[in-house]
Amino acid sequence: MAERLGNGAWSFEVNEDWAKIPDEIVLGDCAAVGVDSKDNVYAFNRGEHPVMVFDREGNFLRSWGEGQYPRAHGVHMGPDDSIYLTDDGGHFVRKCSLDGKVLLDSPNGDLLYISDGYGNARIHKYSLDGKLLSSWGEPGTDPGQFNIPHNICCDPDGWIYVADRENHRVQIFDGNGRWETQWNYLHRPNGMCLARGSNPLCYIGEGGPSGEINRDWPNIGPRVSIHTTKGHEVVARLGKPHAGIAPGQFTSPHGIAVNSRGDLFVGELSGRSWGRFSKDPPPAKRRVIHRLRKIAA
Repeated sequence: MAERLGNGAWSFEVNEDWAKIPDEIVLGDCAAVGVDSKDNVYAFNRGEHPVMVFDREGNFLRSWGEGQYPRAHGVHMGPDDSIYLTDDGGHFVRKCSLDGKVLLDSPNGDLLYISDGYGNARIHKYSLDGKLLSSWGEPGTDPGQFNIPHNICCDPDGWIYVADRENHRVQIFDGNGRWETQWNYLHRPNGMCLARGSNPLCYIGEGGPSGEINRDWPNIGPRVSIHTTKGHEVVARLGKPHAGIAPGQFTSPHGIAVNSRGDLFVGELSGRSWGRFSKDPPPAKRRVIHRLRKIAA
């Protein structure tokens, strides 16, 4: 029987072998995941095939981006089914079609928000033709300050959610950068996504401890947590204790996406984080993405 996580309305079945990867392809550390309107899954990874596309059941469809992305880092799906790819090695954000064509025109929409966390502590607000409109933030721990703003989302009401990773919180702002509130009950929030629709749920991949001293402590991840955006409540925390590759454990949930059925797809930096939970050398092929299939209550 497959491993299960959560309970009640927030029960999930772990499908760790969900992705049917061709034998000749090694899927690299999966930094980010996106889901399009047809529930196809885009695994943005640090292997030789940067964008691997699977259908809902994990069947491999295609790959693209070979030789174009030095270090995959983030994914956001646009409302027009375009895909935005963030590469922190190349220091760029690209908007692409779902077959990999780099698009130079602007999609339907208004604004683009970018979290600038590696070497900076700022949020940048752009028009969709690439004009910088404003920026906010500085290093620190006060409201509106950041210690590696690692991910960013925007809900239909215009609220901006920033995963302030090394401050162990998510800060929430209006569209002009005015601080509204923050969620403090997190540990190194890495990946983050919002479900579609009004009052969406927020899904957060928490990286867990990165040091020797506390790596076996309970209740600090790595894990996936689910939050409401209306009442700011935690409704579920998913993951067995401690980092690892056993079913129900996570290594380092760095990217996360949700489909129309409520299934979660978690991308992990298993190679990069391997030394946190194992003294053995990492295998060439290792689990870097898996599905948590939502079970009807």
